[in-house]
Amino acid sequence: MSKSAPIQPIDPRHPQPRHIQRAVGVLQEGGIVSYPTDTYYALGCDVFQKKAMERLALLKRRDARKPFAFLCADLGEVAKYGIVSNESYRLMRR
Repeated sequence: MSKSAPIQPIDPRHPQPRHIQRAVGVLQEGGIVSYPTDTYYALGCDVFQKKAMERLALLKRRDARKPFAFLCADLGEVAKYGIVSNESYRLMRR
């Protein structure tokens, strides 16, 4: 039987630090969080924790070998984790 997870809304304009810390704790423990996007909600986990990635693939009923998208905080992180052509880099800077 799967474990039920509490829903903790976070106010985007005035996020309470304790709610943010709770989400960070879930991620650090290999858990999965849900967050709003421009069209719907997404599921996310710590990409550096193999068990979390496996859990996410299982939850989404997705082949674990199929790549996932991940978010980067800035262009420095993009360069750290990916190889980007000059043209693509200029586009991302805009």
